[in-house]
Amino acid sequence: MAGTMPYRQPYRQSSRQMSTDPHNELRPALDHYIGIDVGTGSARACIMNDKGDIVGLASENIGLWQPESGYYRAMNQHNIDGSSIRGIGFDATCSLAVFTHDTDEPQCVTGPDFSNKDGNDRNVVLWLDHRPVEETQKINATKHNLLRYVGGKMSIEMEIPKVLWLKNHMTKEQFDRCKFYDLTDALTHMATGNETRSFCSVVCKQGFVPVGVDGSVKGWQEDFLKDIGLPDLCEDNFKRLGGVDGVNGHYLTAGEICGTLSEKAATDMGLPAGIAVGSGVIDAYAGWIGTVGAKVKLSGHEVNADVSSNDLSQAYTRLAAVAGTSTCHIAMSEKANFVNGVWGPYRDVLIQGKWLAEGGQSATGELLKHVLETHPAFQETMSVAETYNANIYDYLNEHLREMATKVDAPTISWLGRHFFLYGDLFGNRSPIADPNMTGSVVGLSSDRSIDGLALYYYATMEFIALQTHQIIEVMNKSGHIISSIFMSGSQCQNDILMELMATACDMPVVIPRYVHAAVVHGAAMLGAKAASTDKEGKTESLWSIMDRMSKPGKVVWPGKDEGQKKLLQAKYKIFLEQCEGQQRFRREVDEAIQGWKKN
Repeated sequence: MAGTMPYRQPYRQSSRQMSTDPHNELRPALDHYIGIDVGTGSARACIMNDKGDIVGLASENIGLWQPESGYYRAMNQHNIDGSSIRGIGFDATCSLAVFTHDTDEPQCVTGPDFSNKDGNDRNVVLWLDHRPVEETQKINATKHNLLRYVGGKMSIEMEIPKVLWLKNHMTKEQFDRCKFYDLTDALTHMATGNETRSFCSVVCKQGFVPVGVDGSVKGWQEDFLKDIGLPDLCEDNFKRLGGVDGVNGHYLTAGEICGTLSEKAATDMGLPAGIAVGSGVIDAYAGWIGTVGAKVKLSGHEVNADVSSNDLSQAYTRLAAVAGTSTCHIAMSEKANFVNGVWGPYRDVLIQGKWLAEGGQSATGELLKHVLETHPAFQETMSVAETYNANIYDYLNEHLREMATKVDAPTISWLGRHFFLYGDLFGNRSPIADPNMTGSVVGLSSDRSIDGLALYYYATMEFIALQTHQIIEVMNKSGHIISSIFMSGSQCQNDILMELMATACDMPVVIPRYVHAAVVHGAAMLGAKAASTDKEGKTESLWSIMDRMSKPGKVVWPGKDEGQKKLLQAKYKIFLEQCEGQQRFRREVDEAIQGWKKN
């Protein structure tokens, strides 16, 4: 273990020794941790001190996924001494990274010849790559038992369908040279040179079943890989996927030390070699880490009265909602809860022995954007918003308040009482898990004005809130005990949406201090956990770090207006009828035209 102990400079006797900088004499020198969040088109990095405060933040658009420039700039802008960095944590989108197993070089994944003639690598298949349609269908047709742990069906956005697609399109010689990583594991590999894998990556996105779960012996399921046409990945104890834990592989829970910063990576990053690197997680799970530990006082049924506020059991009541273009819902439980349309349960991915479930809405931010941009009054509304120096969402929120005042409405919800929008325009991920779901509207009129757009906008927010209620209700019926929502992402700034969410779900919504940086803040906590590794290899628990470093959040409570509560309860029943009715309509029509062909 000595070779992987965190970097320590010999002259730093204490993490809080006084600074020798004469301009800084009264301030103790703090340890710092780097969090790196690698997204689809950009990388974000933060520098966090040992109090959990973010003291530097930067982002960088990337053509490739190496994020060095982002956090190097964050350090320079905020006068952070590289020698104070104790740990680094990564999170990334659930994308597939491919390297050659013999030379450890990036393997191009762009057809038709999969060569790297232009030197741009392109060795990452993004999560949103939907080419493996036939491969996904073949995988799900096996009805293998491991599919129970991904909501019954493997998504096209997971990584095994992408591996199978590559096999079907590469030459045998090219595919035989490939080894595969989830993107976050590729980043820790590049940082340390080690071949570790994170449970978060392989369990959530690659069909790995932890040893002991449902009789799993090696984690990877040999019969499954052979059935779908990937027997070559079973060779050498699954070496090209990461191997077998304790035999020819090493698998870690979130933040456990996977090595230290190598000389090569340290040179690239402008940091000292030897800094602890924590096992990474998928980005939504970093959002869980960065939000649910927030110190807030919730009353009544929202907390367990018989335990202290920082007890891990509180995590079971808290749903992390990571909201951006789409929304991911992450919940922890003490035992395995199987929920139709919700991925998981996944064991060991964040805390040893605990289970995670992942639900989601295919489009939330994207849905709002689509509804606004396709309305006839969009350009007029944008122009008016610009005259107030406001973004369109803030302007429309204020416009809704003015509309309510004009008609003396008791709440904004009253304005949309007879307008019913069902918004699965991009398919349904949870809890229906039906990509063929679409949208519907009852209450259409000929109104092309800004008022008409504002009503559509409100109805879309109401749909997002009601569908969140539906997801939580289904999860709780299956054994979860969710009683509060911990939000992150830009939607947190929309006060009407947050109030709707709290009232429709009848539970408090907690907004973190770092609204736009909750995910990368969670990644930095992984670095803090890795840096806590002692000589015996033991570390501080992740929950303890979250409790210590998370910052107080703002609480949005459910509305107290009884009329609004009754209205949203009635609208929820109608929402469910729209959801179920659409499925019934399709079935009835399909049955009616079965066998119908052109004469």
